[in-house]
Amino acid sequence: MKYAEEGVQYHLQIKNGDVGKYVILPGDPKRCSKIAAYFENPVLIADSREYVTYTGTLCGEKVSVTSTGIGGPSAAIAMQELVKAGADTFIRVGTCGGMDVEVKSGDLVIATGAIRHEGTSREYAPIEFPAVADTDIVHALKEAALSQGFTYHTGIVQCKDSFYGQHEPEKMPVSYELEAKWEAWKRLGCKASEMESAALFVVASYLRVRCGSVFLTVANQERGKAGLLNPVVHDTDQAIRTGVEALKILIEEDKRR
Repeated sequence: MKYAEEGVQYHLQIKNGDVGKYVILPGDPKRCSKIAAYFENPVLIADSREYVTYTGTLCGEKVSVTSTGIGGPSAAIAMQELVKAGADTFIRVGTCGGMDVEVKSGDLVIATGAIRHEGTSREYAPIEFPAVADTDIVHALKEAALSQGFTYHTGIVQCKDSFYGQHEPEKMPVSYELEAKWEAWKRLGCKASEMESAALFVVASYLRVRCGSVFLTVANQERGKAGLLNPVVHDTDQAIRTGVEALKILIEEDKRR
């Protein structure tokens, strides 16, 4: 590939020195400027396809934010190219739909692991291999949410490739499988559903880097089915602030080590 030969990553259009070791990964490119606003001296580095990258500093350390787009394939590409450019610590900051009825709209969910009900991770690891978050990042995210008084839940999230397979499973030709497995995930205490973490956690294991995730709960369809209060919430600021504060915690911890 022409760009790879020039030292520029093919999809992200970044090169060594463009990004920090610590990177926040939102899905939505428009969320990057909101996250970068919490950095010191943020600079737009690249805008290519679904991938927007800003770099600035936190606690005197170079940090970046790169959007991944929707789903595992584009998220895996982003992580691989960021690692090639020097990154090694990642926090996905995104949105999810609640599954456990205790998870309410506006709550945060911090993933400890992810159900690999998607396809990308299967091209990296056999299905028996677990998709788990880095424990240091999980602890940093919990500390960050707690210190700011945010309501959060920790646990397993489900990852899928089809948004409408979750929200309109009865219309799908494989409704029998989607509905049965959704019921299984609920019985197993799954907290929420989203689309990227399983791929990111498995790719991170393969690349020997750290990754964790925090999400805003937009709504919870199970609460809706149960007739419980279930407004739709779109403000991701608490999730963003939790991710940024967690990076600060990790930076300071890494300095002490």
